[in-house]
Amino acid sequence: MKILITGINGAHARMVALRLRARGDEILGIDRRPWPDAPEGVHVFQTDVRKRPAADVFRQHRPDVVIHMATITHFTASAEERLRINLHGTRLVFEYCHEFGVKQAVFVGRHTIYGAAPDAPLYRTEEEPPLAVSTFPELADLVAADLFAAAALWRWPGLKTAVLRMVYMLGPTHRGTLASFLAGPRVPMILGFDPLYHFMHDEDGVEAIVRAVDHQLSGIYNVAGPPPVPLSTLARGTGRQPIPIPEPLFKYSAGRFGLPYLPPGAVAHIKHPIVVDATAFRRATNFEHKHDAHAVMVSFRES
Repeated sequence: MKILITGINGAHARMVALRLRARGDEILGIDRRPWPDAPEGVHVFQTDVRKRPAADVFRQHRPDVVIHMATITHFTASAEERLRINLHGTRLVFEYCHEFGVKQAVFVGRHTIYGAAPDAPLYRTEEEPPLAVSTFPELADLVAADLFAAAALWRWPGLKTAVLRMVYMLGPTHRGTLASFLAGPRVPMILGFDPLYHFMHDEDGVEAIVRAVDHQLSGIYNVAGPPPVPLSTLARGTGRQPIPIPEPLFKYSAGRFGLPYLPPGAVAHIKHPIVVDATAFRRATNFEHKHDAHAVMVSFRES
């Protein structure tokens, strides 16, 4: 197959590309950043998915499958830039898929769009509404991108669309939202709270994305690995020190004293769990994770 990966220069996207290329697929990639040592058979086009050259890649090369991974979660980018990349970029990618005859599109999203709230069900199913707009306003652009991708299911029924709401990916790449949260020696907690955190190994996440392609999934699917663990366990298991902080003092300590910077909306995410039910994805793809939570934490700590 001819498979196009947007955001191909991201650590996890590279892993997906290498996995697919190793089995013989032809890989195309779009990214603003270069991949100078891309292996033979991986053709990278250095452009923005929102620009005309990206449309030309679709028009000239006619990929069979598109895996959309060109979204950002870090908060060093401005709100305007996040909106342009996450929502407007996603909209254009799906419009190109429809216009240029792509057979299958896989949107790689995040489970955090469900939002963290004290009265939410412990295990979120795909029927649960994404509430992060109200609980974590800084995630509004990612919620909008997820909803636009999901809308392709009825807007363009001829395009097989899979929306993957994946738990945090963690492991030796040291890339991703959770890896950034755990980057320093100390992990902040809100005093009196120890929420469950749901994560999976980098390699298991890549396997899940490949399975979504192979099974030509159509629909919205939660994707998870091992059962979640408390934040304090995650901190200690990755060699970090959990630091309980009274909530009124939290905003004054974020980004200081060896603690990561977090936007105000993140407070809810270190008070309340976001845990998903991934039964539907497992049934559809026969996916089974290979790394338990302990192995994931060790691989992150020792890499």
